[in-house]
Amino acid sequence: MSAFLREFFVFGIKQARACIFAGLFFLVLLCSRYVHIAGLARYDFILAVTLLIQLGLLATRVETLAEAGVLAVFHALGLGLELFKTQPGIHSWSYPEPGIFKIGGVPLYSGFMYAAVASYMCQSWRVMRLRLTGYPSHVLSIILSAAIYVNFFTQHFIGDFRWCLAVAVVVAFARARVHFTVLDRERAMPMVLSFVLIGFFVWVAENMATFCGAWVYPNQHAGWSVVGAGKISSWSLLVIVTFIIVADLKHVREGDAAVSAGRD
Repeated sequence: MSAFLREFFVFGIKQARACIFAGLFFLVLLCSRYVHIAGLARYDFILAVTLLIQLGLLATRVETLAEAGVLAVFHALGLGLELFKTQPGIHSWSYPEPGIFKIGGVPLYSGFMYAAVASYMCQSWRVMRLRLTGYPSHVLSIILSAAIYVNFFTQHFIGDFRWCLAVAVVVAFARARVHFTVLDRERAMPMVLSFVLIGFFVWVAENMATFCGAWVYPNQHAGWSVVGAGKISSWSLLVIVTFIIVADLKHVREGDAAVSAGRD
């Protein structure tokens, strides 16, 4: 029991370490609710502090340039989704407060919410020494991630196929396992389970973010309320997209490194 508790404690510490960017980002969201700087809009304050955090992580080498590049990709993907979801006629959520650094009514800091998920995965890969087995072909995984991302847009026009895509993911990743090491013993869990667990915790974080006023759902204009549990499926699918892209980029980098080593 003592060995289990020790490993569980270290697991929690490493998870907190992997969440360093996400944790700091949500701390900024919380502080922005109570910190008011004259002449600086809240959304712009969040963007400025988040950029400083990003630079700080790079300067202290907590984050690598390659990881920052991955975060930039997800910032762009997230911002594109935000621009679509907040437009008139869709209006899945909104950003009602003013700000200078906004595009189409969407504050630029919003992309960091998606980058925070990618940051967690990049950091986990290193601190938990992740290893994948039974992973489907990279062509299939890329097709699945693209289909999931596109469905976030097309569901408003031709129907929501998330459950069909979820079934496809379960089938494709049925044998996939993610291996991780906390202390000196490697453990593993089904990859599909990890998608659902991360999606759940992102949903918890989303409730914290909406409570802090980071964005507002239509049913929250009169006052904050808990985000529906149905959003867990949306976040789990987005987690799948994030994981596949990070895993495939990792595969490409490792492949390039192997080629370089062979030439040497």
